[in-house]
Amino acid sequence: MKYSDFEYIMSTPRMNRYLGACNNDTKKAMTLYRKNLKLSQELFTVISCFEVALRNAIDRHYTNVHGRDWLRDFARVGGAFDNMRTYQSQNAIKDTINKLGVLYTHPRLVSELGFGFWRFLFAKNQYRLAGRTLQHIFPNLPPTTRLMQYNASTIFDKLERVNKIRNRIAHHDPICFRHGMNQINTNFPLSYYNTIIELFVWLDINPSELLYGLDKVNKAIDEINNL
Repeated sequence: MKYSDFEYIMSTPRMNRYLGACNNDTKKAMTLYRKNLKLSQELFTVISCFEVALRNAIDRHYTNVHGRDWLRDFARVGGAFDNMRTYQSQNAIKDTINKLGVLYTHPRLVSELGFGFWRFLFAKNQYRLAGRTLQHIFPNLPPTTRLMQYNASTIFDKLERVNKIRNRIAHHDPICFRHGMNQINTNFPLSYYNTIIELFVWLDINPSELLYGLDKVNKAIDEINNL
């Protein structure tokens, strides 16, 4: 495809950043655009596996602690999340139950709730009102030291990083540039990828085994760096 046609489809403002990073080499700019998409796809695959692993680990834990309908019970009047400080979590559960209607089952509810909901279960109020036990799903969480705290707040911050890169990819934002500059740099996606791998390890999941044949993030990063 000619660059002019590619630019017309993708838009000039979107392509200007790629063109600037490639010293106005139109062929290289199109290649970089495609390789950025490939990296986004590969990273989203890893994120998707992590998201499923996280919510299933949370569901298993709270099912054991609070019963098989813990989500619906948390959202009920008088439930754990029937509180002004956790009303967003309560509303997320209620809205999803209403959306499911007659198709409601607990497993369907678990699969329909978004990543942000699961992340906020580690927020201060949600974590406290649910019993302060959810940290236990991370058996390999490092011990707290004088210099570094490892607790629910730490997990919440790590999950916020995952959510950030997830949203960037979902909104088709490029992830192959240095922040705020038209310069190729893959440190951003690599750092977020490493955070996900770290969280897998904290969950006591071997990422190499789970992602066998799926994880091609480093290969995609190398292809961009070698342009």
